[in-house]
Amino acid sequence: MPDDRRVLEGITRLIVDGNNFMHVLSRSSTPVPAVALIGRLRSIVPPGVAVMVVLDGSPEFGLVTRHVAAGVEVRYAGREPADALISRLANDPSPERRAGTLVVTDDIELSGIVRRWGGRTVRNTWLLERLGRQRLSAPATGRPSAPTPSAGSAPGSGSAAEPDDADAPRWSPGRGATRKRGNGRRRPASGR
Repeated sequence: MPDDRRVLEGITRLIVDGNNFMHVLSRSSTPVPAVALIGRLRSIVPPGVAVMVVLDGSPEFGLVTRHVAAGVEVRYAGREPADALISRLANDPSPERRAGTLVVTDDIELSGIVRRWGGRTVRNTWLLERLGRQRLSAPATGRPSAPTPSAGSAPGSGSAAEPDDADAPRWSPGRGATRKRGNGRRRPASGR
C-alpha cells in the first residue's frame, strides 16, 4: 500500500474506473449507484485535483454524457469499454498532464497501459480506505454547548456544567424576557 500522503503529490487529475470501483464497493450483487459516490469523492480529494469517474455504457435517458457536480465529472464510455476511454484519457498529448494523472483501478491490464503512457495507478483499496476514514458528521454551527454532567459525577464536585456557587441567582423572566400566553393576533376570548 503506497504512503497515503504521497499518492496525490503532483497529481492534477484523478480518474476512477467507476464500474471496477463500484464492484469492490458494493460487496453484494446489487451495485451502488455512481451518484452516491460523487459528493464523497470531492470531499476526500484536494480542491486542485480534477476528479473523473468513468463508467461503462450510456447514461440514463435524458442525461448528458458528461455530468459535472462540484468538481467531479462523470463520463460514460458509450459503446466502447470504459477501459478504452480511460486509456485514451491517460494518453494525453501533454507530458505534464500524463504525469499528473492518477488512475484508481484493480484492472492489471489497464494499470499497465496507464503506466506505459507515463501516468500513475493505485488500487481500489487506497480509495476505499480514504472513504472509510472520511468524517460523516458535520460540526454544529453556532456557539458550542456546555458539556453535560456525567451520570457518575456528584453535585458540587466542580464539574464544568455546574456553577461553583449553588446559591448563585438563576435566570428569571424580567426585563427583555417575554411570557407568551396564547395567540397574540387573536382577540381575547369572551367570558362564556
